[in-house]
Amino acid sequence: MNYKTTVHFDFVKHRNKFFLASGILVLVGILSILFFNLNYGVDFKAGTNMDISVGETITKEQAQEVLDATITKEAIVTVGGTSNSHASLRFDEVLDQADTKKLEAAFAAKFGDQVSAEVNVVSPDMAQELGIKTIYAVIIASLAIMLYVMIRFEWRFALAANIAILYDAFVVVAVFSIFQLEVDLPFIAAVLTTIGYSINDKIVIFDRIRENQRFSKNKTFDQLSEMVNQSLWQTMARNVYTVLAVLIIATCLFLFGNESIKLFALAKMIGLASGAYSSVCIASPLWMLLKSKEKVKAKPAKTAV
Repeated sequence: MNYKTTVHFDFVKHRNKFFLASGILVLVGILSILFFNLNYGVDFKAGTNMDISVGETITKEQAQEVLDATITKEAIVTVGGTSNSHASLRFDEVLDQADTKKLEAAFAAKFGDQVSAEVNVVSPDMAQELGIKTIYAVIIASLAIMLYVMIRFEWRFALAANIAILYDAFVVVAVFSIFQLEVDLPFIAAVLTTIGYSINDKIVIFDRIRENQRFSKNKTFDQLSEMVNQSLWQTMARNVYTVLAVLIIATCLFLFGNESIKLFALAKMIGLASGAYSSVCIASPLWMLLKSKEKVKAKPAKTAV
């Protein structure tokens, strides 16, 4: 069986450029988190979130006007939903029940009896607990994936895959930090989903690399490099089509979805793009470098008769 295929671009040859670009992005992300931190939503800091449906078109200015005339608390006001009939008020402090009732009554007085409100309150203890559980979730998911890849393949595949998927998760976090986009529970769901999609791409490529190892004589670094390149291009179409299918759906959610899921969709788009990139430009070349350092056992010399 011949594993050869057409190589349109030598990814392995340019691996240092990819590593450098990825390293710069990681450094920028780390600096952004250190200096600007993340823009935590109500889910990760104490506060109150009021989602108010008025049943008709409402502007941000109208919602802000009702807020200013009712209570003295400051809030971030956004408007969205079908025909912009939904207003979201996010407070950085926990409102008491009297204030939320006043706001609901004020919106009802202005827009009618069809007004309904959903109030979500997060206490400081709950916000801290959610943050800790989120960190645990990412760590446990990463360790489980690494263990799975080690069982199915070998430790080099597992190490390369884990470095790449952690890079994908960090890219999403870094972009949200750089542009100060809100981080909430749907964002965490997007990051964990990104890890799942990312490892799928890498498993497909690693499975082909393992298969092609049977038919290649990887005695030199160049031969190993050629085999990895062949494997990448043999799986390229499948990976591109898979990522594009999900990316199109995520883009539609971002463009046409409700305001509450736009950032989730954006995080998914960033994660999918990063996962496709890291599978080809980081995970595979990294495995090749680890594999190239493997010591080949010398064959025992034949004894003379």
